[in-house]
Amino acid sequence: MLRKVRITDEETLGEFLVRPDVDDERLVSRVQGIDQDGLPVETDVVSERPLTLYLNRQEIVTMMTIGDHPDYLAVGYLLNQNMLHSDDRITAIDHDPELEVVVVRTERETNYEDKLKKKVRTSGCAQGTVFGDLLEKLDEITLGADRELHTSWLPELTRKINGIPSLYLKAGAIHGCVLCQEERPLIYMEDVGRHNAVDKVAGYMFLHGISSADKIFYTTGRLTSEMVIKTVQMGIPILVSRSGFTAWGVELAQQTGLTLIGRCRGSRFVALAGQDHILFDAQESYEEDSRHRRKAARDEAS
Repeated sequence: MLRKVRITDEETLGEFLVRPDVDDERLVSRVQGIDQDGLPVETDVVSERPLTLYLNRQEIVTMMTIGDHPDYLAVGYLLNQNMLHSDDRITAIDHDPELEVVVVRTERETNYEDKLKKKVRTSGCAQGTVFGDLLEKLDEITLGADRELHTSWLPELTRKINGIPSLYLKAGAIHGCVLCQEERPLIYMEDVGRHNAVDKVAGYMFLHGISSADKIFYTTGRLTSEMVIKTVQMGIPILVSRSGFTAWGVELAQQTGLTLIGRCRGSRFVALAGQDHILFDAQESYEEDSRHRRKAARDEAS
């Protein structure tokens, strides 16, 4: 079986702008219990804590989160709920860890009391919410028509993402989302709800001015309507998951032109939307890598 040349762990770690901090003691607790044989065990479990979000003077929502990156989570949530606009100027983000509160302050006056009454529950681990008028705005969003997804990128992406130290590998019970560019993972966020992980990525992109048109969004969770809506809201044209689909998620992806890739394991995947943007070059890439390895071996032998 042909496979790509393995890069070193140092090179993998260096590709990430942000990645999980598995050494942050706030994010994981040690708990004692017993195993199937009644023997004592000690295991890592993910911590979760409430975080109440305010937009200026108005309370918006209380989220359960692991507690890292509250600024990115807050901004991303407001963006993905269309409460924060792309041209809004944020004047301050204040976080009080003792009160478990984060306040996003903007120049624009805001009042979302009426909108807050229009909540629709989604499948985001029973905590995601999407507002009624958000679906109507999807028709106004145009994703990059000249985008391409090379199938040769997917094995590299999954290998790098699965190989990075993460809270999932340490303790489980957590979702991960990764912003990628071609075969390079850039921003890796985790949280107890996948919607939180998505919002952290969105907040980072907004606050750091990262463009979305040439990016790929990777998630460990299901490809639900919420995941599709949030990906389209961020302007990212390609959504990839190692998990499966929901029917409404597929329908929305087809409606918006999103390239939707599920059940992605190494070089295997299923695409149910946006297939015209997929370039099937995986085998060609592997054969090229194999030729390079054989040539390197011959050069070294001589």
